[in-house]
Amino acid sequence: MSARDTVWISAAEVARRIDAGEPLTLLDVRWSLAEPDGRVAYEQGHLPGAVYVSLEDELSDHTVEGRGRHPLPSGSALQTSARRWGMRTGVPVVVYDDWNRAGSARAWWVLTAAGIDDVRILDGGLAAWTAAGGVLESGPVDPRPGEVTVAHDDLYAGARRTVTADTLLDPGRLVIDARAPERFRGDVEPVDPVAGHIPGAVNLPSISLLAGDGTLLADAVLSRAFEDADDVAVYCGSGVTAAVTVAGLAAAGVDAALFPGSWSEWSSDPARPVARGSD
Repeated sequence: MSARDTVWISAAEVARRIDAGEPLTLLDVRWSLAEPDGRVAYEQGHLPGAVYVSLEDELSDHTVEGRGRHPLPSGSALQTSARRWGMRTGVPVVVYDDWNRAGSARAWWVLTAAGIDDVRILDGGLAAWTAAGGVLESGPVDPRPGEVTVAHDDLYAGARRTVTADTLLDPGRLVIDARAPERFRGDVEPVDPVAGHIPGAVNLPSISLLAGDGTLLADAVLSRAFEDADDVAVYCGSGVTAAVTVAGLAAAGVDAALFPGSWSEWSSDPARPVARGSD
């Protein structure tokens, strides 16, 4: 199995597994900055049997202080949620969304950081499913409770690589800012109180890893872009869209680290330096 196939899955393959009656857990993780609650859209139409997952309430823990706008949940809280979603040990999981792979990449990162295997992102999201002729169901889904067990309670030190504000700028590390160019430059900052970027970072918007139809770029393109990458860390506004870049890099065989608190954590400390411009 290629590196790409361990992280991403095509709509055709999902359809094949459903048609064959293979066990599969489908999680709908619709979220965007403009519409953080995707439940209404989910209930209007989702993949057959898919369960809605709230990024804000179940893939984040807003009671945690000092970790940015979307702190990671604990493994124990995630396990409770995952069992409610019907996740079972040994049953593959497919996560999907309808906005730039942000919600699904967050779910993939959180679940795999907790030590849950065989979690994949639907390449192209909901649009790829419908374009391939996939049917949609409406209304909520109430699955039979699962019994999946997570291996890590502290996801900041879990099965996926992370960096902190203190270790992010270690020598020799390539730091990628996955936000839009205008936010990186500091022209605008619609969410956080300080505009700009972390000094030394390079700008690679997460959406630049996606083709026009929302699918991940071809392996050859990703491999050429990151063939010299060794130690890579990625951040965004609050650790959500950066997960798209981490998942894209994983398809190219690069095990990138995530700075979970991202710019929202970095910029909350006035003692930390801020850079502006395109550098």
